[in-house]
Formats: sequence, structure tokens, C-alpha cells
Amino acid sequence: MPEVRLVGANGEQLGVISTHEALQKARILDLDLVEVAPAAVPPVCRIMDYGKFKYMQSKREQEARKKQTVIQVKEIKVRPKTDEHDLNVKIKHIRRFLEEGDKVKVTVRFRGRELTYASQSGFEVLKNIVEAVSDLSKVESPPKMEGKTMMTIVSPTAHKKKPVGQQGGAQGATSKQAQAVPKPAEKQEGQ
Repeated sequence: MPEVRLVGANGEQLGVISTHEALQKARILDLDLVEVAPAAVPPVCRIMDYGKFKYMQSKREQEARKKQTVIQVKEIKVRPKTDEHDLNVKIKHIRRFLEEGDKVKVTVRFRGRELTYASQSGFEVLKNIVEAVSDLSKVESPPKMEGKTMMTIVSPTAHKKKPVGQQGGAQGATSKQAQAVPKPAEKQEGQ
């Protein structure tokens, strides 16, 4: 390519000049000559610090990833004959997942003869679970049979993802502080 359209370090148009002359201008400024539009006629080149450009580009991508919310699908498995207390524990887990902004896939597994009553008993279990978390969620996928399992997916109504460092809560911090402070009664009399 004998000629290029040159853009200066500050974004100013320097016009169409020879490639050799463009390289000399970049060397004088102690910068790089980077081809930014090879398909153009003549190709467009820019004088810039390429290392700084790549660094700033990676920083922008990192900021975009940081602002992006990642929604995971958590799975809770129950059986048609799961006891009420165990079911309440599972519902607490579902509520926690929904509060953290994750979707929850609730699966009811059937074994042996339970499969003959699957549509009735499995649907009742899923209906009870969905009703218990209806204040935090909406049904994304209604209950359906897939082989020996019946499943539904519930998603949170409000997406509030907790920052990674703050999941322990304030209660854990105060108990650690209380453990670290020595008590005056522990001092020995001989000191």
C-alpha cells in the first residue's frame, strides 16, 4: 500500500500521505502506526500508543463484565413423599436463591409405583412450593413431566444480586469482633 489516510495522535485528520512518511511521523512522536480501517480506499491508519490502547480496551471490557449480572439456575430436588419439615427447609433455600437473584428449577422425582400417581401428587407438591414463594417469584415454566421427573422453573420478580464479599452478613462480623477482644477477667494475678 503506497498511500494511507493518516489520523493524528489527537484525532486530527492529516490527509492522504505515503506509508513511509506516515511511519516517519509516528517515529518522531515515539508512537505506533496502527491500521484501523484496512478495507477503506486508501486504508486508514492512526498514530497512537498501541500498548495504552490495548490496556484501555481491556479496562472497558472489564468494567462491562463487572456491571453485567449473571443469573444462575439453581436446582432443588424433592420427592412426592417428602416430609413437611423437609419441604419447609427446601422452600427456605428456594427463597434465599430467589432473593439473591437466581432462577430455581424445582424437580420432583418419582420411583417405582409413584409414577402411576405422578401427575396428581407431583403437581400438588410443585403447586404448594410455587404458592409458598409466590411473593418473590413468578413461574417461568409451568410443571411438566420429563421421563420420571416433573419440573418447573421459577424466576425472581426483582433482580437484586448481593455483592460477593457481603454474603456473610453483619451478624458474623460482630461475633468475630467479640472473639478477638480479650476479656479483663482472663488476666493472671501475678502480672
